[in-house]
Amino acid sequence: MTNPLDNPVWSALTGVHAHLAEGSGDGRRYPADVSPFCAVADQRDPRAWADLADLAGPGTELLVPALEQVPPAGFTVTAGLPGVQLTATDAFASGASDLVVPLGEDDVEDMLDLVARTQPGPFGRRTRLLGTYLGVREGGRLLAMAGERLRLGTATEISAVCTDPSARGRGLATTLVRAVAQGIRDRGELPFLHAAAHNENAIRLYLSLGFSLRRTVEFARVRTP
Repeated sequence: MTNPLDNPVWSALTGVHAHLAEGSGDGRRYPADVSPFCAVADQRDPRAWADLADLAGPGTELLVPALEQVPPAGFTVTAGLPGVQLTATDAFASGASDLVVPLGEDDVEDMLDLVARTQPGPFGRRTRLLGTYLGVREGGRLLAMAGERLRLGTATEISAVCTDPSARGRGLATTLVRAVAQGIRDRGELPFLHAAAHNENAIRLYLSLGFSLRRTVEFARVRTP
């Protein structure tokens, strides 16, 4: 691995998020109610996959973002989703907004309800522990949110970007992405994003804001032997 972004889950679990990591060998994962993500130190190393299998148990399905190598014999890739990884350029303008409020423990039920309505990707009861989450409320109702997911020390992923259908078209997602990114940049880190390759609207938005495509990735579900 030449860049932490090449194996971002492993970089997070052995760095900023080490306190959340399950496992101590070359295979690690997040607690299930935080994130379904797991990773190995080197996908070319069968011993690393063996560590992950020992951690997860037999016949367990795992979510491995950025799968680049065919797993060793005994492992089964049950599903795959092509995706893209984007990084912020100097053209991306981050910034705070008076519309935005921080989200915490007292907001978890509203966050889960918004996620259920909008399906932005994996989000559990303790996902908020990964980093800062921000939202926009109107009349007390949570209309939109975004937050930090993978934190690598040098870069942080913006994730869970979602807006209630009734509030779309008002630029709330853009406002939140810029606000989350401002906090990331204030720490001297690079904002980055992942998106499903088929989500052309989201990718078009991020490119128009000043993100650039760094690489393609494969989000894979892998079953242990």
